[in-house]
Amino acid sequence: MPCSPDFIEYLIEQFSPAGTITTVRMFGEYGLYLDGKIIGLVCDNQFFLKKTQAAANMLGENALIGYPYTGSRGMYVFDSLDDQDFVCSLLRASWEELPFPKPKKPRGRKA
Repeated sequence: MPCSPDFIEYLIEQFSPAGTITTVRMFGEYGLYLDGKIIGLVCDNQFFLKKTQAAANMLGENALIGYPYTGSRGMYVFDSLDDQDFVCSLLRASWEELPFPKPKKPRGRKA
């Protein structure tokens, strides 16, 4: 089941205190970016946060692991995103550890 536009709007609203939130359509679902870095995926109206040491420290042993699609790596998944302060601090802490995307190589000229 694809993500609903309402759920994407909810995520953007909830996460906006953490920084600039953008989404990019990927494979029928969405990649979620915070200030230019991809921090997670949105699949089937669920948010999946990339694993980082900062997130592991903040979530503790009870962190839920989910798989956004078959064959993917495990990512953190949440029952609720209503605690905006905690979620935003979690996103910022994870953002600090994640790399910026590599620049795309320019396409060669065809003769």
